[in-house]
Amino acid sequence: MTTGYVLVNLLGCVLVITSTLVVLSRKLRTAAFMYALQSLVLVSMFVALAFTTGSVQLFTWAATAFVTKVLLVPGIILHTIKKLGPDADVELKTKLSPIACVILVVLELIICYLAVMNIALPTAAEVHPALAISLAHFFIGLTCIVSQRNIVKQVFGYCLMENGSHVTLALLAPTAPHLVETGIATDAVFAVVIMVIIAMKIHRVNGTLDAHNLMDLKG
Repeated sequence: MTTGYVLVNLLGCVLVITSTLVVLSRKLRTAAFMYALQSLVLVSMFVALAFTTGSVQLFTWAATAFVTKVLLVPGIILHTIKKLGPDADVELKTKLSPIACVILVVLELIICYLAVMNIALPTAAEVHPALAISLAHFFIGLTCIVSQRNIVKQVFGYCLMENGSHVTLALLAPTAPHLVETGIATDAVFAVVIMVIIAMKIHRVNGTLDAHNLMDLKG
């Protein structure tokens, strides 16, 4: 295994650590900064993979991801927190304890690693650990959505899932046209905008961001 692929796999390990910190963060503002850090690691993976594979497209992917994921998405969330006021950052008891979340993430990683070991594609041969981590991000994002009661915090679950799909595409198709990556990044930004608008509407009508208080239908 070349040094470049070793670095990609190591950055993948850092990626899953920062993703777990996003899930475990109690404050929205902290989660936003953790997501920005996680996205910066993702950008670093793109750059490392670009140097290793000689893919010029991945340098463009890295630049686009930096603007959309490191700057735009956290900026949108932070602006939403400011608009919502103190209610946005109220700590809500999570549905799963931090220890349970960590154990769940570890199990998800193990299952995904066992799954990717059977993948024999040439592009995946040297990045099995990073590929397993990228696939596990779908389940880590789902864990974030299920375990959190703050509906804005649940948006980060979608963002983690999207980051995972982004890394998977880069690992399996590093020479894919830039238009593909642009479409993924643009969809993510618009999806986040729509979700935070809905969250603000829910807060304005119901006076809460607690998903637990939105379980009962009112006639």
